[in-house]
Amino acid sequence: MTTPPAGMTLELAVESWPLKVPFRITGYTFETLDLLVCTLRRGNHLGRGEATGVYYHDETGERMRAQIEAVRDSIEAGIDRETLQGLLPPGGARNAVDCALWALESHERGQPAWQLAGLARPRPLLTTFTLGADAPDVMAARAREATLARALKLKLIGDGEDAARVLAVRQARPDTWMAVDANQAFDRTGIAALLPALVEADVRLLEQPCRIGEEAQLRGLDCPLPLAADESVQTREDIDRVAELFDVINIKLDKSGGLTEGLAMARRARTLGLDVMVGNMIGTSLSCAPAFLVGQLCGVVDLDGPWHLARDRVPATDYRDGYVNCPPGGWDSPGEQP
Repeated sequence: MTTPPAGMTLELAVESWPLKVPFRITGYTFETLDLLVCTLRRGNHLGRGEATGVYYHDETGERMRAQIEAVRDSIEAGIDRETLQGLLPPGGARNAVDCALWALESHERGQPAWQLAGLARPRPLLTTFTLGADAPDVMAARAREATLARALKLKLIGDGEDAARVLAVRQARPDTWMAVDANQAFDRTGIAALLPALVEADVRLLEQPCRIGEEAQLRGLDCPLPLAADESVQTREDIDRVAELFDVINIKLDKSGGLTEGLAMARRARTLGLDVMVGNMIGTSLSCAPAFLVGQLCGVVDLDGPWHLARDRVPATDYRDGYVNCPPGGWDSPGEQP
């Protein structure tokens, strides 16, 4: 008989973190980031998890806190990651608790989370740096200022200026790998109209061009770029549904409900022959670190969340020469160092 996990103490805090500059995507502009931090304590050990939540599901720090408070007794009685999957639905609340459980186990065992997950020792990853939608000349200027970036992702919003945005940034940064993210801004006609500019600018990935539920309009589309599903895929159950329509699956821990589901999604997508991408909802290094582990299984990495903040936690995520690296000990146990 499996021994149930011992009880623990749950602490929740909603924090506000300012961005460097306003960040605009389809239908939203972010200026300040409100996030939830979950801390689990057991004996002399603790683990923390952070979630921003899914904005298009109207998740906020306070709503995620209320969702976890509703199951506080079950959590504090003792819970493992498997039980958590049935206690809370996918989303930011479960992500915060799940990542805290990973970190707690890591500290209790004195092993880094990558070992618990059966991964190889993490390596720095080439990451995209995202430019929020703005006037073409403003985006071009920000692209030039992002001198550490070797890969860029542009937010497009379907207002008729997207082709100009893409071409302006390409002229400003002819040296970078480039992707674009529409956040559901287009229908099939809009996608087809934009494709010539994307090809001219040597764009290598088109992310979430259409609205959730309207993915069928992509069937038969003559698109020379790989298509990535973001909003269209929340958990493993969605992957099979859209596998024939997309080439890449974008995994975000706030969508999936944590590292446990995120790793399972990456492995399921690979089984179906799909490429895998990891993204973030913007957050501090506390949420970047577990996503960084999923990134070890991905061909495309978009982990620039802390880069958008006016300040970060200590130790901070390290951005160097276009690569992202999460220092050991910022979230989980560093374990034995070489």
